[in-house]
Amino acid sequence: MKIKNILVTQVAPTDEKSPYFALAKKFGVKIDFRPFIKIEGVPGQDFRQERINILDHSAIVLTSRNAVDHFFRMCKELRLTVPESMKYFCVSESVAYYVQKYIVYRKRKVFIGKNTFGDLMDVIKKHKDERFLVPCSDIQKAEIPLLLDKAGVNYTNAVFYRTVASDLSDLRDIKYDMLVFFSPGGVESLKKNFPEYRQNDTIMAAFGPTTARAVRDGGFRLDIEAPLPEAPSMTGAIELFLKKGGKAAPAPPPPSPSPAKKAANAVKKAVKKATKPTASKPAAKAKTGKPAKK
Repeated sequence: MKIKNILVTQVAPTDEKSPYFALAKKFGVKIDFRPFIKIEGVPGQDFRQERINILDHSAIVLTSRNAVDHFFRMCKELRLTVPESMKYFCVSESVAYYVQKYIVYRKRKVFIGKNTFGDLMDVIKKHKDERFLVPCSDIQKAEIPLLLDKAGVNYTNAVFYRTVASDLSDLRDIKYDMLVFFSPGGVESLKKNFPEYRQNDTIMAAFGPTTARAVRDGGFRLDIEAPLPEAPSMTGAIELFLKKGGKAAPAPPPPSPSPAKKAANAVKKAVKKATKPTASKPAAKAKTGKPAKK
């Protein structure tokens, strides 16, 4: 099938040089943008009930711009003055740069990872004497507490914001040839808004292993998975797909039963056969001889 329109489940890019616009022009496709999820801050009143004292911590771990915004929002709602001695551990340079929106940037209190949380852990391990606060959403990557626990770090996980499904009722009668997801929350939003949705010929693309897993776990067929060695970006993976003709992936074969299940089925079959009632044969008629002649 020829891909004519694509829906990207994110906010539209503001940069005119976005690769999405180049992709649309190159292949003559229409690309729309619509966030399937939205972020809602946890009210300060609700946060108080968690009995977490922000100022008991000497360092903040920031994994995204949302974490930055909602950490400082919460401090404002709780009327807390963050001390100048507070340290900030940022997962990437872009997040560290964004922190300048709220604080005076100083190298001695802003520490930066290369781009992943695993990279940031190399920095955190050098500051084990700190007591870390990790502002997060209600959907947190499992690796974050796992790596912190493994390193023996003193930290507190705190939900500062939640990920909720957007209202997509206006898309009910709009059909797209391709849906592009970037988070498990986007997949859940599709299912929540349209419980009866059937994928049929629609191409589904996912960025990241957790999103790919959410697509498959949701009962959908995953046609495009990124990043790839030859295409580290979502637009690159879509371009490769379109160059190959844009055909949907074949439906996966039904899973073969495990040895244990095969054995259980065999036992059931044998029991059923052994307990099957045998049909009773009709009684044979007694032979009647001719009367003897006198």
